[in-house]
Amino acid sequence: MQSTLFLPSASSAVPGSGRPVVGDNIYFAGNGSITPRSLRFCGLRREVFRLQSSSSARPVAAPTKRLNSKKVLAALSGNGTPSSGFDYDLVIIGAGVGGHGAALHAVEKGLKTAIIEGDIVGGTCVNRGCVPSKALLAVSGRMRELQNEHHMKAFGLQVAAAGYDRQAVADHASNLASKIRSNLTNSLKALGVDILTGVGTILGSQKVRYGTDNVITAKDIIIATGSVPMVPKGIEVDGKTVITSDHALKLEFVPDWIAIVGSGYIGLEFSDVYTALGSEVTFVEALDQLMPGFDPEIGKLAQRVLINPRKIDYHTGVFASKITPAKDGNPVRIELIDAKTKEPKETLEVDAALIATGRAPYTNGLGLENINVETQRGFVPVDEWMRVIDANGKLVPHLYCIGDANGKMMLAHAASAQGISVVEQVCGKDHVLNHLSVPAACFTHPEISMVGLTEPQAREKAAKEGFEVSVAKTSFKANTKALAENEVEGLAKLIYRPDNGEILGVHIFGLHAADLIHEASNAIAMATRIQDIKFAVHAHPTLSEVLDELFKSAKVRGKASLVPELRFSMILHWLRLTCLVQLLNQLQSKLLRKV
Repeated sequence: MQSTLFLPSASSAVPGSGRPVVGDNIYFAGNGSITPRSLRFCGLRREVFRLQSSSSARPVAAPTKRLNSKKVLAALSGNGTPSSGFDYDLVIIGAGVGGHGAALHAVEKGLKTAIIEGDIVGGTCVNRGCVPSKALLAVSGRMRELQNEHHMKAFGLQVAAAGYDRQAVADHASNLASKIRSNLTNSLKALGVDILTGVGTILGSQKVRYGTDNVITAKDIIIATGSVPMVPKGIEVDGKTVITSDHALKLEFVPDWIAIVGSGYIGLEFSDVYTALGSEVTFVEALDQLMPGFDPEIGKLAQRVLINPRKIDYHTGVFASKITPAKDGNPVRIELIDAKTKEPKETLEVDAALIATGRAPYTNGLGLENINVETQRGFVPVDEWMRVIDANGKLVPHLYCIGDANGKMMLAHAASAQGISVVEQVCGKDHVLNHLSVPAACFTHPEISMVGLTEPQAREKAAKEGFEVSVAKTSFKANTKALAENEVEGLAKLIYRPDNGEILGVHIFGLHAADLIHEASNAIAMATRIQDIKFAVHAHPTLSEVLDELFKSAKVRGKASLVPELRFSMILHWLRLTCLVQLLNQLQSKLLRKV
């Protein structure tokens, strides 16, 4: 897909840079030349230069002991030269995915960069989140397939009873996290980023301490300290029978019956893992429906496929007011109360309980009081440019906060995108991340993915702003590749404006939904309209044709824009015509002077 290219008639200045900006895709460089602005889409980057693994968001969980501060100097010397009077152009507190993405982009822009990490490189995502959980989910997916005798017979396959080695499964998750962590560390060193080990504390404007007494200065500072599991009051976590996602990823045992408190992304994914490995699951959800964060229609379909046929029951509209770990031969006890009236409901006795009630920002000990910044429910307040706001509502100069610590969108790839956006700004370019274009996914079997608004959110927005909303849907049941895979349970849903073709949201439930969502995500980011994206060509037979049919089924009243190739051709002709007119005017002036 191509982004719309146009030549606007007016320009504006980049805040704080002095550079005029023309429209959304072009800016004037300092020398007056026109340079295209790039849109970057970044999640967890692959290792730079294809480095082989070898043998920081602050810690997502507080370290068991304070690390001795040390400095790991970059392997290469090409890490820029700092601005006069500073040790570094950019210092990033936290080496998770957000900090890593920002650091790599900063070096690419020629900034001398350091990253401070108090625990281990990779943060939550690599060590206690996205990465190891996907390893466990890969196992659960294969177990489900092998256990589904009807599915196997449809392919003409005969498989003996499937089993698993718990420790080997746990090792797979641990080894993957270790490999990715090594890749991230190597990529930082290879590009010349200095890794400073120790807890980072902001001492004042443009000054940071790491470790016990190491003080450095930087022209700009980014907070990227991530988050930790949130445990509500009344719940006693022992790390064995009452656990958080941090403990669950170690898979130290597989309980016969486990209660999962919370039915969001984390809870759903772990229910997929535990039921595939033989556990019975009970969901405890405070709201009146399961999967409250999903589009309601997608949530209902997902419940029919992911919850109802499996060994899962649930209690909705209730709080777990008290959870006591198993001890002295007694099971885990969970006391439930009505979420609205707070009246006692019942008590569950299970083998284990997983607390999946979300995550809380890790911002304690940052030294925010030194710069008069007050957190809001633990989150660092920022504006749309990720600039930190102090207690008086004023911007703190040269200080930014990205990722889970600011609470705008608690996803690893959103943190990375925010970090890249900040680097663009400190380099003098006005860049604002459109969070509605950032996709999200739940890696169950089948998967769920989404970008933009849900249908209720879109209709609420439409009622306020006075426009119409339409919905288009396609099923996986008619897709050739899905039929070949014998995986036809699925739905793709498009929410859009029929008057102008604007894509408001896309939601997918089905095989490889997490991979399919990016076409819609990029379309929203580039402001591509439905009448344009209908011209995109998809390979046959592929699952991507689900999206192709989805966009083609939308009924847009607005006329189609020019296809990208024709649009670009017309711009070239216009430029040539402009140049020709200028030449003719010059010749005419010369002739008049001679006369």
